[in-house]
Amino acid sequence: MRSSSAQNGMSNGFPQVLEVAPLNSLPYVGPLNGNSSMSGVKANETAEKAGPPAMIFLPSESTPELYSLISQSKTGVALTGSAAMGKIGPTIGLVDIAESDDSYYFRVSLPGVSRDEKEFSCEIEPDGKILIKGATTTGEKTVCKHNQVFKMLSQNLCPPGHFTISFQLPGPVSNEDFSGNFGADGVLEGVVKKLYYED
Repeated sequence: MRSSSAQNGMSNGFPQVLEVAPLNSLPYVGPLNGNSSMSGVKANETAEKAGPPAMIFLPSESTPELYSLISQSKTGVALTGSAAMGKIGPTIGLVDIAESDDSYYFRVSLPGVSRDEKEFSCEIEPDGKILIKGATTTGEKTVCKHNQVFKMLSQNLCPPGHFTISFQLPGPVSNEDFSGNFGADGVLEGVVKKLYYED
């Protein structure tokens, strides 16, 4: 029989390690400081030139080892703690749904999405279907900020363009009784009242 901690994805008090294929990896060439038995020049003779960015997932607190790993990568991204435990996949359109006695609550991850009312809409149907339409503003190859032009070294965010997201709430709703907020943090939150039919 499995323990309850094994059933909820925990092993010895730590989250279970997920086995996933890396999106990109570079061969390990040993430490670059002079403390190894192998000289740094010899160790790096067979190393490839730095390629596209790498992402490092570490489910622990930040440590000197983490800073050492980050310093070796010019375009890498390191995630620790709860950020490292997330699923690999799109950051746009991740949805949480909750319910109370009389309402449904939902929140949708929409980083890089324009909040302009001309480009963004959230429609709620009486059957509980939510339809979100909008346009992303991230993913471009160059960025112009502060009178400077930046060429992207890594592009992991959603490409620019229009999108739709639809999902279903667990039951019918009173779509006239809705309150929502699309915050600067890129999260759309909404509360909509459940619809009760009288017998």
